[in-house]
Amino acid sequence: MNYKRITRKKLRKIISSILAVVMLCSCLCGCEELEEFLDYDLSVEPKNHEELLISHYIDVGQGDCEFIEFPDGKTMLIDAGTSKNSETIIDYIEGLGYSEINYVVATHPHADHIGGMADVIKYFDIGQIYMPYASTTTKIFENLLTTIQDKNKKITTAKAGMNITESKSLDFTADIIAPISDKYDDMNNYSVVITIQYGDNRFLYTGDAEKEVENELLEEDADVSADVIKVGHHGSNTSSSAKFVKAVGAEYAVFSLGKDNDYGHPHSEVVKRWKKAGAKILRTDKNGTIVITSDGIEINADTET
Repeated sequence: MNYKRITRKKLRKIISSILAVVMLCSCLCGCEELEEFLDYDLSVEPKNHEELLISHYIDVGQGDCEFIEFPDGKTMLIDAGTSKNSETIIDYIEGLGYSEINYVVATHPHADHIGGMADVIKYFDIGQIYMPYASTTTKIFENLLTTIQDKNKKITTAKAGMNITESKSLDFTADIIAPISDKYDDMNNYSVVITIQYGDNRFLYTGDAEKEVENELLEEDADVSADVIKVGHHGSNTSSSAKFVKAVGAEYAVFSLGKDNDYGHPHSEVVKRWKKAGAKILRTDKNGTIVITSDGIEINADTET
């Protein structure tokens, strides 16, 4: 289903214009019945309706960025694309009506995942920050650490078995299932892998985790089943092993990548593998930003194109 997103900021402007017309009519007609309706406070904007979980896969080109609205009104940002994406991400989140991000996750310190994160952290009020026990000497990574320090925030080292958030009353939980080991040869394998369970629905976010981590998860009997997966490593054949794809059993496989990228992502065999497993393929390079909504029972997917 295609849609054109109207942000709450734009919606407030539309409502304001309508109310202005209604107020004029009220003055001309002497309609006192409209007084209570006109007391509507535009500064108060509900961020989540009907206890929904909404997962936004923001189009940041060749990179990753997911923004999750939880049923309790809290939010999570997973990765933030490259440095050139920061304004896009800030505008998108602010357009949804948020000034605070409760949970920030930098899956691993590659530029296409943390490049825009420093600016995002500077701009918004931030709660908890999760990062794996991995580092680089790049200026982007050092800038991120400096920004976190300047905001007097602490980093929680992400490890398998950690719970990020849960709500017994609303029946949802977000958990970290990787990294399992504290030492990998490839930086991608330090990726923080997160599962979110809401009622009957399950979401999986894999960063750039490769087959080594996928095999670890399967060997540990981790529950990797999911209705929706953010496919690992932008659809590279270094991820999405046949066993892992089968174990996930996703209804939707979301690929986050840039159009005509230099890496040939997504690799054709990976796309075919997910299709063969019964997943509907959604790609930010073709579909733009992807929004998947869950009420705990059913899942609906919307795309920009």
